[in-house]
Amino acid sequence: MTVTKEESGQEGADDKGDMPAGAPGGADGYTPSERRLERERYKRARARRATAIAALSTLATAVVLYLVVVSAPGWERTKETFFDGQYAREAFPKVLEGLWLNVRLLLICGVVVLVLGMLIAIARTLPGPVFFPLRALAAAYTDFFRGLPLIINLMIVVFGVPALRLQGVTVDPVLLGGTALTLTYSAYVAEVFRAGIESVHPSQRAAARSLGLTNRQALRYVVLPQAVRRQVPPLLNDLVSLQKDTGLVSIGGAIDAVRASDIIAQRSLNYTPYIVAGLVFVALTIPMTRFTDWVTARMDRRRAQGGSI
Repeated sequence: MTVTKEESGQEGADDKGDMPAGAPGGADGYTPSERRLERERYKRARARRATAIAALSTLATAVVLYLVVVSAPGWERTKETFFDGQYAREAFPKVLEGLWLNVRLLLICGVVVLVLGMLIAIARTLPGPVFFPLRALAAAYTDFFRGLPLIINLMIVVFGVPALRLQGVTVDPVLLGGTALTLTYSAYVAEVFRAGIESVHPSQRAAARSLGLTNRQALRYVVLPQAVRRQVPPLLNDLVSLQKDTGLVSIGGAIDAVRASDIIAQRSLNYTPYIVAGLVFVALTIPMTRFTDWVTARMDRRRAQGGSI
């Protein structure tokens, strides 16, 4: 089909009319077409309508939940037991003081978990029959500690190690609890790293070897950088879970945020300190969760655009 010069020029003019100001090919003093302005007004109206509907539905849901809770027969007793302002003010400083222990456990155990998990993942992906015992041990480690509930692992380490009365072995519940957390989460992180390593196409390693790199150099400079970048979101999710589970070290007697709230609750027979501790953990977790979501969305956008991930 032949396109005439007039039709081609008219089509180009329509396209130019849809260009934003300052776009490549646009002239200075560009005036948007009426069609463009109408489309933008329609989009703004839809956005305002969606925002209003979301706000109204959220408000209606909140009102319904409030009425359901307040009209419950035991609400007054529950309010006194779980939402007492006096006990909340008393517990808050103690909970914050104990939270510092949870933060230190997160920082130290997080670093150790990442290093140990990486080493286990590398051991599981070593090629060749000579490394079979190492691969078998790494697989047995991940299978065992991923299957063992964390609470049982904590009890075994925190209560079992001191019972052995070994010379030179600590009985500090904080150190023992941190060890149990590290053992469990290293198994989970190792599987995340292993999935990332195996997601790198074998041609990448082959190309590195063809350029003269050794197997170790190919793993360090070619495979691992790609594997780690791809697994950043699940690694951050594991760290979020680790941050919450640091509260379990309280079963050994460590005075963290959970244990501090438990002491006040047992003394007063009021459970408001538990609510305070829970809200503090939520406030600490939300920024990490939102950061994880941001990283995930950013990597998805780059992947969709064909960029490096």
